[in-house]
Amino acid sequence: QVQLVESGGGLVQAGGSLRLSCRVSGRTFSNYRMGWFRQAPGKEREFVTAISTTGLTTYYADSVKGRFTISRDNAKNTVYLQMNSLKPEDTAVYYCAAALRVGVRSTPRESAAYDCWGQGTQVTVSS
Repeated sequence: QVQLVESGGGLVQAGGSLRLSCRVSGRTFSNYRMGWFRQAPGKEREFVTAISTTGLTTYYADSVKGRFTISRDNAKNTVYLQMNSLKPEDTAVYYCAAALRVGVRSTPRESAAYDCWGQGTQVTVSS
């Protein structure tokens, strides 16, 4: 299976910023749709953002739109999540995910569409 390793989580104050990185081992990373999900204590895992294979199309949950930016560098096999204007409700474990085969029927906002997952990185936003 493709290996994903997240990094960049930590503790920040409300209004601050963090940049998460997800390094992917697959040789065909440029063919993978990448996504970020998060799970807060007592809540279900929820979609945060996703990016197309080329990086030209992005998807965002309403709760993060305008504050978070997903990007990818296919030359580095890495996807990024820039998080600005962080709020306490952003506190969660953030998971990177890869969809290895995507097409016209793909569902980038659904966790079931992803084949491989990272172990997660904790993001804590204090007030």
